[in-house]
Formats: sequence, C-alpha cells, structure tokens
Amino acid sequence: MESKELLTKLGDFFKIFADPTRIRILELLMDQEKCVSEISNILNVSQSAISHQLKMLRMSNVVSTEKNGQTVTYRLADDHIRIIIKYGLEHIKEEKGEKIK
Repeated sequence: MESKELLTKLGDFFKIFADPTRIRILELLMDQEKCVSEISNILNVSQSAISHQLKMLRMSNVVSTEKNGQTVTYRLADDHIRIIIKYGLEHIKEEKGEKIK
C-alpha cells in the first residue's frame, strides 16, 4: 500500500485533469507542440486564459516549454501524460458504449 503522502500527491495530480480547458489544451499538444497564440486561436479562448492554464500545467510537470527567441512553445512533458489522456478517453468511450478510434 502506498503512503498517504504519495496518494495525496496523486490526487493533486489528477486534479490537473479536472478542468475542460486544460484537457482541451493537452489534447491539442498530443499531436504537436504549440505556442500560446496558436492554442488560443484554435480553442477560441483568450491568450491570458490559455497562459494561466499553461502555467498550472507547467507547474505540475504536465507540459514542458522551449523558448526560441520571443516565442515559447509548449509540449506534453512526457509519454505518461499522453497515455493518461488516451486511456482516460478510452475509458469514457467504453463507458458510453462508443466505438474507440
């Protein structure tokens, strides 16, 4: 059995996935790294709101960044995040009886 502290950290980690805007950002980043303006345009959400969500994702080590001049690009931190999203979507689709792509 894992320690209470570790399980609390796991609970905090999963809270990151509780916001629909953050999930939409992560879904976009599964295909390709993007900058704030690209994410903002695709999701039709203000750049300040996207920046706020990306800051939370970065602080939780869910996304990483690369700065090239003035532009900061964001990507998923590692394949664990991709797997969590993939399996989460599969779980929800199976629960609803949808066919998985």
